[in-house]
Amino acid sequence: MNASDFQISVVIPAWNREHYVAAAVRSVLEQTLPPLEILVVDDGSTDGTAEVVRAFGGSVRCLAQPNRGAAEARNHGARAACGNWLAFLDSDDLWVPHKLELQAAAVRGLPEDALVFGHMEEFPSPEWQPADGLKVDTRPMPALAASALLLRRAAFERVGPFDPTLRAAEFIEWHGRASDLGCPSHVLPEVVLRRRVHAGNLVRDQARLHHHTARALKAVLDRRRAAGTAAP
Repeated sequence: MNASDFQISVVIPAWNREHYVAAAVRSVLEQTLPPLEILVVDDGSTDGTAEVVRAFGGSVRCLAQPNRGAAEARNHGARAACGNWLAFLDSDDLWVPHKLELQAAAVRGLPEDALVFGHMEEFPSPEWQPADGLKVDTRPMPALAASALLLRRAAFERVGPFDPTLRAAEFIEWHGRASDLGCPSHVLPEVVLRRRVHAGNLVRDQARLHHHTARALKAVLDRRRAAGTAAP
């Protein structure tokens, strides 16, 4: 498989991220294996997110939708994508420069519906203060997360879109579906993602996070129980 076989569309959901989205986009533009396009989906932002994105031009496109959450923003971007591969990045996080190149090399010999991930490390945003109460763990850790994923578009379409009713933990439900369909997950030992820790991280809203995580896990378990009941 040659580099020309990788027509990668990168989808970045963004909601009120004018202070971070430029760095996220630049981390994609600086990839050693350049993507075909970068689709930033402005999820009803009320700040200057769209203006920051449009200033890039070139392969960077800004799509707009009413505020429907990251799941539907990723779905929107995936529907508009032209590439035969898909990758996702949250608008406040960063890729390491060789992320796509490492993953493209790794897919050789893997099944066509494989999900390729890597490791991630956290870093404190410059404006972050310890008093905010967020902990930063800079040790590399496996990242079964949307922002660390590369997969064929056909595999994404087989699994189906992210659940737009989930405003958090939507990747848990999606990855559960993918696993149930037999899509293998391959985690590279290298760090491919740098996750920004800042005062606006969703994890600060623990009640919301726990609610949607519980819903995502329940959906996975209910589906597996139903499949087990239907099996001979």
